[in-house]
Amino acid sequence: MRVALAVVMPLLLVPVVASAQGSAAGERPVFNRIATFEVVRNLLPERDRARKSVAEIVTAAAEGTLLIYVDGEQNGLGFVDITDPVAPRPAGFLALEGETTSVVAHGPRAYVVSDTSPAKDRPSGFVSTIDVASRRILGRCELGGQPDATAVTHDGRFLVIAIENERDESRDRGRLPQLPPGWLAILPLSAEGLDCAGLRRVDLTGLAEVAPEDPEPEFVDVNTRGEAVVTLQENNHIVIVDVASGRVLRHFSAGTVTLSGVDARRDGVIRPTQALENVRREPDAVKWLDETRFVTANEGDYQGGSRGFTIFNVSGAVEFDSGNALERLAIRLGHFPERRAGSRGAEPEGIEVATFGSDRLIFVGLERASLVAVYRDRGPGQVPEFLQALPTGVGPEGLLAIPSRGLFVVAGEVDNPETGLRSTITLYRLGPGPARYPTIVSEDGPDGAPIGWGALSGLAADRSIPGRLYAVTDSFYAEAQILTIEAGGEGPARIVASTVVTENGRPAADLDIEGIAARASGGFWLVSEGNPERAERPTENRLLRVSSTGAIEEDIRLPEELARHAVRFGFEGVAAVGEGANETIVIAVQREWRDDPKGFVKLLLWRPADRRWGVLRYPLDPTPRGWMGLSEITAVGQDRFIVIERNNQWGEGAIKRLYAISLAGLRPAEPGAAEVPVVTKRLVRDVVPDLAASFGTVLEKLEGFTIDAAGEAFAVTDNDGVDGTSGETQFLRLGRLPL
Repeated sequence: MRVALAVVMPLLLVPVVASAQGSAAGERPVFNRIATFEVVRNLLPERDRARKSVAEIVTAAAEGTLLIYVDGEQNGLGFVDITDPVAPRPAGFLALEGETTSVVAHGPRAYVVSDTSPAKDRPSGFVSTIDVASRRILGRCELGGQPDATAVTHDGRFLVIAIENERDESRDRGRLPQLPPGWLAILPLSAEGLDCAGLRRVDLTGLAEVAPEDPEPEFVDVNTRGEAVVTLQENNHIVIVDVASGRVLRHFSAGTVTLSGVDARRDGVIRPTQALENVRREPDAVKWLDETRFVTANEGDYQGGSRGFTIFNVSGAVEFDSGNALERLAIRLGHFPERRAGSRGAEPEGIEVATFGSDRLIFVGLERASLVAVYRDRGPGQVPEFLQALPTGVGPEGLLAIPSRGLFVVAGEVDNPETGLRSTITLYRLGPGPARYPTIVSEDGPDGAPIGWGALSGLAADRSIPGRLYAVTDSFYAEAQILTIEAGGEGPARIVASTVVTENGRPAADLDIEGIAARASGGFWLVSEGNPERAERPTENRLLRVSSTGAIEEDIRLPEELARHAVRFGFEGVAAVGEGANETIVIAVQREWRDDPKGFVKLLLWRPADRRWGVLRYPLDPTPRGWMGLSEITAVGQDRFIVIERNNQWGEGAIKRLYAISLAGLRPAEPGAAEVPVVTKRLVRDVVPDLAASFGTVLEKLEGFTIDAAGEAFAVTDNDGVDGTSGETQFLRLGRLPL
């Protein structure tokens, strides 16, 4: 039976903004992030913390006060004490043989599966029984194959394991079939533990149309009737098995979807105007909604991936498909991974279902967007209601609801020891609003699609309208944008318009816009950071005067006396003071150039009236790790400015500060001069506490700052276009600062 149905419902896009505004008004309980735990904290002293350590699948024990997660990089189990969920504590690490792939807790024990395959075509693995209290291994059963997901039946009688025997993607371009085939393992449980001798294999071959001899089961979940639903992801197939008897009850294709209004091209521009015809769903995670319905996350892994989630009933009929809703949600929140547009977009991978109060909730994890979308199930045949989106660590893999404590947990599996952006477990609690995320969203553009955005690298205020701001996007995208933001009122700031920077009537090329300043006479000054050290097509630092419509009217380059000392860390912020003959432009250079003393960076001044350059120097604070530099400069008077000074570190090593400087009484040096005056600075605000108030990892790139026409200060982070980062953007309302 093949199911081919697309339900693309525009009404699903309405609650995205409405719920953000509604939750801000405190109309209903919402989830808010309350803590983030870096799993590297759990490693024993003898373990290498410079090596990756990840949290993948996570479960809860001890009445929801202890989290247990698999760390496939360090080959073991990690334990986190969440007795106080706002202050999670390391609770131990248990080393195991092989790559741990999944874990489930039941009563005083946990069952963890490990992959010991010497090669893809020689799969092997085992399941271990762990005493949770003592962290001891009580025993293990050989499985005879490579295990993936696992679940315990509600009555505690059986452990069910998907034996995937996954294909080798480097072999024959990953084409199926690749034997030996996978199967479903059922192990009896008793008070004494696992009954290894009672292991049964449920044959899943001969069912799917795609590669019936190679089913590759991916995920399994069991309902209260003892029926297991199993996804055969690469086969685009779903199987329902009676666990007690091991009998296949039903099976059917996961079907196809035709999508419209999605971004299916990796072209450096977020433009959701394409269509995808008859895309296989290829579901990954699956969870029962009730006795007769289940929901799948349609990640795709072979020839499909429909970018959404689907509610099926046990007959195989599709009751609901999210269509393009998750894709547009990610775009609206600045989380869309443009570099994955030509593949599977945001990639819904994880699913969790749980009842909080009277609400049956569906949590959908978007692996490449690092978001979880929360929906309320409204029953058979009804469209689920979108409630909110939650920011996660990079690559949300494991989703876990703990309704008895009002908690939700996400394990983010991506770990980068080099940058300090580590794998995390994030905790959220259901309670009174408002929702603290998102902090900034986009509205629909003229074409009816949400305005695409990300990588916000500079911020400026309208000179006359309070709450109206302008942001720019950097070279992550092929087209530089000037975004109009309305930041007044309650709820998230709103991106209401996008203007592309153009040259000779076309989108300007080779721009890395890092700063923006509004001109007194209209239009903007922009700075584009050059990279003269790039081997191919080196670029120059550029000061651009552009019209209010984004057209470049003047392109100003550095004189040779300055340009020859430049490195790849160049123009990073721009401010404008005065007007007419008295207009002066001040540019912040991010890091030291070749002619700068260590710990000092340039401030460059440009006077359009006489076309003269001047040079000052700014003293940087020291940093224990990484480098320090400037990210923004904002005028707060004729001679007074605020700069962002920051390092390139995440989390505990982060330094993000606002300093005030005055140029009064200083005479800028001529380009190339041996002696250059140094400005003095005064600390205005340490912004790390503001970033930490979100209870996530303190973000690295605080890159935008401005003060609006009413004197209110705002700052914003750059999410690097959701490439190797979580995509989270924090838009900060800092109020009135002591200037």
